[in-house]
Amino acid sequence: MSGKRVQSKHKIDRRMGANMWGRPKSPYNKRQTGPGMHGARRGKPTDFGLQLMAKQKLKGYYGSIGEKQFRRYFKEADRLKGDTGQNLIGLLERRLDAVIYRACFVPTVFAARQFVNHQHVTVNGQIVNIPSYQVKEGDVIEIKEKSRDIPMVITSVDSQEREVPDYIDVDLKARKATFLRIPRLEDVPYPVHMEPNLVVEFYSR
Repeated sequence: MSGKRVQSKHKIDRRMGANMWGRPKSPYNKRQTGPGMHGARRGKPTDFGLQLMAKQKLKGYYGSIGEKQFRRYFKEADRLKGDTGQNLIGLLERRLDAVIYRACFVPTVFAARQFVNHQHVTVNGQIVNIPSYQVKEGDVIEIKEKSRDIPMVITSVDSQEREVPDYIDVDLKARKATFLRIPRLEDVPYPVHMEPNLVVEFYSR
């Protein structure tokens, strides 16, 4: 992963005022201010400010999804039956790059996006190189045989830095994962507090 990517990831941590991915190397562990010279925090945020921050946090967590695409997720979540906030989380967790990250095949969401782009991943035996591809319940996601011993994959699989959530069944040795079910907000192991309800409020204004 390039230094630029690492920097941008840490910048997101500082801007959001949280260790977004719960990683030991986050600068937020040492320096709990915003980016910039003084990193000053303003007074009590407005409702709009809180909604905006909730949206930026969720967008940033999944590798800085673009506004246009994120708005599409919201529209789809709103169209589906049930709670829009829960639906939004389900759609984000069904992204192929998110599943690759959750399965601990790669160390970061940014690396997951690149990994999928570079055609290292198959879904049900077919190569898929679209990070935002929506996996379905029962889909089998595998790392291509030639890509299984890429150093980054070995390091990530061996690191045990994160636990695999129970909605994904993983065989680390075979570099294979099965997406069992669409999770609810409370099932997702976010290291920070996510508030999809505020994101819904933001777009519903």
